[in-house]
Amino acid sequence: MAYGRYGTPRITALLRREGWLVNHKRVERVWKREGLKVPSRQRKRGRIWLNEGSCVRRRAEYRNHVWSYDFVEDRTRDGLKLRFLNVVDEWTRKCLAIVVGRNLTSLEVLTCLAELFLTEGIPEYIRSDNGPEFIANKLRAWLLGLEVKTLYIEPGSPWENGYIESFNGKFQDEFLSMEIFDSLAEARVLTERWRRHYNTQRPHSSLSYRPPAPESFEPPVKPAQALEMAGWA
Repeated sequence: MAYGRYGTPRITALLRREGWLVNHKRVERVWKREGLKVPSRQRKRGRIWLNEGSCVRRRAEYRNHVWSYDFVEDRTRDGLKLRFLNVVDEWTRKCLAIVVGRNLTSLEVLTCLAELFLTEGIPEYIRSDNGPEFIANKLRAWLLGLEVKTLYIEPGSPWENGYIESFNGKFQDEFLSMEIFDSLAEARVLTERWRRHYNTQRPHSSLSYRPPAPESFEPPVKPAQALEMAGWA
């Protein structure tokens, strides 16, 4: 199933985009009748303190204000390691890049950022953990020369990099856990296809169930359609 990890709100948004006049209650009834399971919510956790690099202390306020990046790992069918470098704009929620390789170093990180700076613009801040690829002297000096400020989270505090951690969770749940890669080349092709879907098609709850970078303009809902969706018609 293409959207096996989506809940009813996201499925409702997809149906409406396809032209179906349905409200969320109708989708929920079908959901329960078919025995489908909505992913359970986790309990919220409070934190006593937050580092200056925390996404709560330094919130993004506009596009290219704060980017964040991190690594995720998987393996090909033969057991060899795969590394994925994920880069996200925290304000737009757009996944700017996913670099796939066997052993990504600070040089690959710098190369990825250089290409993104040319196509997307230069951010004011970039947030990450203290991994060796992100604190390498050459990378930090290069970012300093471009006046890009680094926000490093406290060691062992992934919640301080909440936006990229949230993305990594979706990436793992909706893509990596659903695919078996036979080769590095296949992993790169499938990953880029998923990234494009994530940016242009996948409904985001934080964006009123719209994608971060839709391929086409979506006209506003007509009053009669709005009443039908709300269950009043």
